[in-house]
Amino acid sequence: MTIVLTGGGSGGHITPLLAVAAELKQRQPKVRLVYIGQKGDSFIDVPAASPYIDEVQLVRAGKFRRYHSEGWKQLLDLKTLVLNFRDAFYVIIGLWQSRKLLKELKPDAIFVKGGFVGVPVGLAAASLHIPYVTHDSDAIPGLANRIIARWARLHAVALPEEIYHYPSNKTVTTGIPLQANFVPVTPELKKQYRQEIDVPAAAKVLFIIGGGLGAVRVNTAVSEAVPHVLLDHKDLYVIHVAGRANLETVQATYNELAQPAVEQGRVRVLGYIDDVYRYSAAADVIISRAGATNLAEFSLQGKACIIVPSPFLTGGHQLKNAQVLADKHAVISLDEAQLMEDPNRLAKQLDELLADANQRAELARNFATLAKPKATAELASLILQVAESK
Repeated sequence: MTIVLTGGGSGGHITPLLAVAAELKQRQPKVRLVYIGQKGDSFIDVPAASPYIDEVQLVRAGKFRRYHSEGWKQLLDLKTLVLNFRDAFYVIIGLWQSRKLLKELKPDAIFVKGGFVGVPVGLAAASLHIPYVTHDSDAIPGLANRIIARWARLHAVALPEEIYHYPSNKTVTTGIPLQANFVPVTPELKKQYRQEIDVPAAAKVLFIIGGGLGAVRVNTAVSEAVPHVLLDHKDLYVIHVAGRANLETVQATYNELAQPAVEQGRVRVLGYIDDVYRYSAAADVIISRAGATNLAEFSLQGKACIIVPSPFLTGGHQLKNAQVLADKHAVISLDEAQLMEDPNRLAKQLDELLADANQRAELARNFATLAKPKATAELASLILQVAESK
């Protein structure tokens, strides 16, 4: 049996895809798993290094650039227009490459996690009558999945299926597939991971992550606010995943504003990590974007989170994610624009949360009730069913 997995452009696509790959290999050790990615994707090394992926192939894919907060103004931006025009040709090239590749691979089924590489692969699969399953993590499906939705065998979704505009008889709620290392965190597991990352068991730990590519605005607000909090909490350790492109800038800010804590080893700035589960499990408080995958991971672990949704992403899907969780008192949601204007707002919120164990525990409990621990297994079952019924 051969199954193709495709998706990319962000860690939010790659991480769930690899979780599914691991589950498929566990159930069918002899299955051949081929990852098709987009040429130029900065995350291509992640699936290439996975022990569950047997082969990696690359095709061209184009991105349609549109930004939630820009409205009609983006229509006047020459650079955006030129890039969109260029990428339209990339889609055509990618479609030809995908058809050729799929004819050679002869997959029994395809799993499309999202990202624009799914467009040429999905359209090629439809033209060759190869069944595929899509997955949407957010309340608003991505444009790539919407483009290829018509020909999909099934639509797996993270939230209740009735909120999506897919045909009800082809839509199944599974939740978001997560790596097996994300589990509810016990005091013993938390202590173990702290030992592994060399953090004192009795310390308070703040973990910051803005997604695999980083989040410049969050990095700026956090790196300006955290030094003040470090002064008031002498037992606080900070682990900040800034993104590969932002590592040096964020480190320089901490070196300038929190030099004593940096010299004491209480501040660590990292680029990209593939063991998020270890650091998040060790944390008392997490600051994150409102990406659906990270939120699902931290919900399953039962963590107290401050989230800063991006206002720029298409359809405002992070804003919707954040609002749903904040309404359930499962997270603290802070507006990005207000943080940029006043970093003290974040410092005050952090100080309050770090000082109040009861508030942290309440947030963690509420968040944990929303977790879907069987999502990976259910999605793998659906893909195998489609492959076996071809």
